Amino acid sequence: MRRFVVAVAAAGLLAACSGAAADNASSPSIRPVPRLDRNQLPAEPESDAEAVEVEIEKEPRAELPRGGRMIFPEHRLIGFSGGRGESFGRLGIGDIDDRAAELEELAAEYTQDGRTPLPIFELVAVIAHSSPTSSGLYRTREPAEVIDEYLAAARRHDALLVLNVQPGRAEFIDDVRALEPWLLEPDVGLALDPEWAVGANQVPGRNLGWTTGDELDSVASYLSGLVHEHDLPEKVLIYHQFHVTSVRDEGDLRPHPGIVLVKSVDGVGVPQEKVATWDRLTADLPHYVYSGFKLFFDEDTRRGSLMEPSDVLGLRPQPSYVLYE
Repeated sequence: MRRFVVAVAAAGLLAACSGAAADNASSPSIRPVPRLDRNQLPAEPESDAEAVEVEIEKEPRAELPRGGRMIFPEHRLIGFSGGRGESFGRLGIGDIDDRAAELEELAAEYTQDGRTPLPIFELVAVIAHSSPTSSGLYRTREPAEVIDEYLAAARRHDALLVLNVQPGRAEFIDDVRALEPWLLEPDVGLALDPEWAVGANQVPGRNLGWTTGDELDSVASYLSGLVHEHDLPEKVLIYHQFHVTSVRDEGDLRPHPGIVLVKSVDGVGVPQEKVATWDRLTADLPHYVYSGFKLFFDEDTRRGSLMEPSDVLGLRPQPSYVLYE
């Protein structure tokens, strides 16, 4: 809130000025100012001016759920992914408030280096399908009321909602633009899932999807425009990758003001396999892209044990985003 002090002059002086202004406005020429006889001036008021304090309310700038406008380096993002139904991941199992409590407990194990956990609800908001949909694009968008429900839950727990896009045969940017009403919120981010982005004659789940650095860059540029135009805090943009071919010409993805880029390595398997995938996909990570690591409660434990938080923090580079499905 800014405060301004306005000096209000004596009424007589104001009236004199008003009269002079009116005369000047009605005359086509400038008339000489008559000399004043100071002996005839009215008595001075008790005070030359009365100070009036005027308070002008200014809307505070939007902040992240747990304060501030910058995500890194203060925070580490710790999330559950999923959606309606248990098959989507941990976020959709049981009561969402119970999942939030579980996530907080898990996040507390990622604070050894002093970074503050910022919980993430990564909701699959655009869902790829292995059979045709009414649009012919092999994907459906979740109804607005579903996204609103998860956003309300995220806000109950001071978490970020991240909208995950599996575009099927659609273009990423088209589905992202459809999510703009939520992306204008200060506590909503975005995740892109190239595994589910297929060509015009391909089928999600049958054909391995992929994207390009240029396509990712176009989405980042669009988000950066929203952040600038609406004075939003930093907005996270995550892109998932589990195979080297999932993102082609990754160098075409450039940094953009207000956008935090995170590459989430989604390798599945026993710890040795996951670490090998990590090393391969983060070897040439651009300095402006943060690293993320994904763990799977089911797939990772079919042949071994789930990696412990201490194991995850032992990775290099150290993950800034840890996601559980």
